[in-house]
Parts: sequence; C-alpha cells; structure tokens
Amino acid sequence: MKAFKAYDIRGVYNKDFNKSDALKTANYLAQVFQPKKVLIGRDVRESSDEIFEALCSGFTQAGVDVDDAGLTTTPMVYYLTAAKNYELSVMITASHNSAEYNGMKVSGPKASPIGLDSGLNKVKDLYDENTELIKLNQKGNVKRFDFRKEYLDFLQKYISDHSNLKMAVDCSNGMAGFFIKDLLGDTPYYINETPDGSFPGHDPNPLIMKNVEQLQKLTLEKNCDMGIIFDGDADRVMFVDERGAFIPPDLIIALMGHYFLEGKEGGQKVLQDIRSSKAVGEHLERFGAEMHTWRVGRAYAALKLREINGLYGGELAGHYYFRDFFYSDSGLMAALIVISIVSRFHKVGKTFSELISDIRAYVNSGEINYSIERKKEAMEAIKDHFAEKEKATRFMDFDGYRLEFPDWWFNVRPSNTEPYLRFIAEAKDPGLLEQKLHEVEKIIKQYS
Repeated sequence: MKAFKAYDIRGVYNKDFNKSDALKTANYLAQVFQPKKVLIGRDVRESSDEIFEALCSGFTQAGVDVDDAGLTTTPMVYYLTAAKNYELSVMITASHNSAEYNGMKVSGPKASPIGLDSGLNKVKDLYDENTELIKLNQKGNVKRFDFRKEYLDFLQKYISDHSNLKMAVDCSNGMAGFFIKDLLGDTPYYINETPDGSFPGHDPNPLIMKNVEQLQKLTLEKNCDMGIIFDGDADRVMFVDERGAFIPPDLIIALMGHYFLEGKEGGQKVLQDIRSSKAVGEHLERFGAEMHTWRVGRAYAALKLREINGLYGGELAGHYYFRDFFYSDSGLMAALIVISIVSRFHKVGKTFSELISDIRAYVNSGEINYSIERKKEAMEAIKDHFAEKEKATRFMDFDGYRLEFPDWWFNVRPSNTEPYLRFIAEAKDPGLLEQKLHEVEKIIKQYS
C-alpha cells in the first residue's frame, strides 16, 4: 500500500489504497495499540463513508468497540480523543488534498499524534508482511454519538465581540462549514460554506494562491477588514488583510503574542517550525517569549509543544497548536483568536495590514518546491555551498538544514509527504535574496 506517509495514511482512493486496505489497517491498528474502544470521525469526501464502514469492520472483528462521531473536523476528533480519554482515534480525511484523495489521521491517548516515528511504522510492517487478521467470535459494537454541541461549547469561550469588523470567510466546501455560522453568526460574507466532498468552489488547499483568489476578491468587493480561509478538514486556517493581501501564516504566530503574551509574565514558551521567519521570534521577544524551533508536521510539533509545555505554536503551513487544546491544532480556534486581536486593534484605528507591518521585517522567498530525484545529494550540496562561503551564526540539522547568517538564512529539506526538495530563504533586502536564489538554482540544475 502506497498510502503510508510520515504523518498519516493518505493517497488517491482506489489507487493508493482501497476499502480492503482500510479494513486491514484498522485490524492492524487494533493489534499494535490494543485499544478497547476507538473513536472515528470523518469528513464529507465522497469515499469517507465507505472507508468508515471498512474501518468499523476491521476494528470490530478484532473485538474493538467503535464510537462513531459522524461528520467532524479533524480538530474535533483531537479534542474528543483527549477530553473523552480515548486510547485511539481515527479521522478519515485527506485534509487539503483534492477530491480524489482520502486518508486516515491516527491519534493516541491525549490526542498524541501517531506517525511513522510513533507506531504507524509497526502497522505498516504488519501490512507489508500480510499478517493474519484477528477475527474474534465476540465482535466489537458500533455506536453513534453526537458530540457537536460539546465541541461548540468549548470553542464559545474564544468568541469575542467582533461586531466592529466586516469579514469574508471561505470554508473551501470543507468541514468548517458545519460549525462556522454557530461561531461567527450570519454577518460575515461566506463563500463555499456548504460542505461538499467534490470541492466545487476550489481545491481545499489555501497555500495554493489560486485557491485564495475568490476570498481576496470578496474581501475587496465587500470592503472587509479581514478574510479567513480554511482547508478541507479545518485543521488549518489562513488570512488575507483588508487590501486582499495574503498573510504568510508564520507571521500569525507572532500576531498571536497580542492574545497570549501581552501584559503577561515573560518566559512563556512558543513553538515555531524550522521554516519560520526570523521576524516571528524578534517580534515575540518584546513579550518575553522563549522561542523553540522544531520539525515540520503535526507528528512532531504537537509532541514538542507538549514536551516543552509550550503555551502555543504554529507552522508555515497554517497549523496552530495550543496548550489549552491538548497541544493540538485547530483552525477554528486559531481563527477566533486572530479575529479577537484584529477586532481589538481595529477599535483604536489600526488595520490588519498595519498589524502585520509591525511584524514583517524581511524579504521572504516563500517555500519553493524542486522536483528532483537526487534530493539528498542536492540538499547536502546547497548546505555545503553556503557554509563554505560564509560563517553561519546558527546551524540546525533536525529537519533538513537551516543555516542563519547575519543578513539572511535558508532552510532546505526533503518533503515527508511529496516527491520534492523544499527550499525557503529570507533576507534583509530583495537583491541579496535574489542572488541567493540564483545560486540555489545553479546547484539544483546539477542534480536534476
């Protein structure tokens, strides 16, 4: 099965995996983790119901009871896993991928992520070895539960008075549409709010700029103060300002300092990923934050935030993690927090773009994907090239490499989920950044 990834199980349904594979996966999950009961939620993709039935068969024939949470966001499954003390949960989703994809995100006790580094590798081994399935005479039971109100009650505490804001909201025809009006009411301008697993509005990936164009247009047409866009399973959220400009998601980590850190004692720990702008840490220094940098992906970020007992953290991909959310990520919770910040400053005449201008201090390339076969050799060559030219002020090697220099920095790393070498750089002026990118292109060509 091609669908085992670093953080989850995901691929084109009926190509990379099918219902038989899903049944086996559930049975092997039962063998590896031995839960008495498992929670399963699912998104609105057209294949989700079939995968759910297959997972139920695989778990119940191994004697495991299944609690069916129905249609949910991925963060709702994280919340319930921890709040209800489930030993294991599975969310059926392909998150931001297009309609032909589906998959499974697996969590353990306290919503701890399960990836290839934390147990999913053992499931993969059983699958690869075609291990015999457990089939007990005493099967498990499947029960349906409606947890929607309980989850909304939790999120209500993050709602502030935002009546002074005009907002545009794009749910990407994903799972945020099941909850958003209960949280924000009818006053925002909504698009693609009806959940539809064929994603008729656009693909549910807000990191691809063509998918943000509808929101940018709506924000400008309606003279909104901010725009908000969710991905397919609502674990990620991104924003545009009142001018329709897309805001780099890592800068939102810095912005959240106004909510979590302003007026508080210093020393609170905040997590960022290895691709984050230097502006994030520099901005949060004014609040006395203790910054920690770690690997990309929930399988690493959630565990690291718990390990350091961090207050919150985030990633360039638009994931935001919170101690008060069991160290997990929630697009809806993050959106409510950012709305409260923008609303507060709007009342004193400061716009969203001005708030971001207070943070932004560098020219950033954005993450560039190079499709090459010799990823490792190219990565090493890039690292060696710049390390030999200039003495690094900081060196990190836990997710590819990040080298920092007085006037610029870069991160180069192989993708854990796609066939790419990813590169991002940031400099104090555009000319320097352009020069460094040109040097990288020359190196990449040697390994293409």
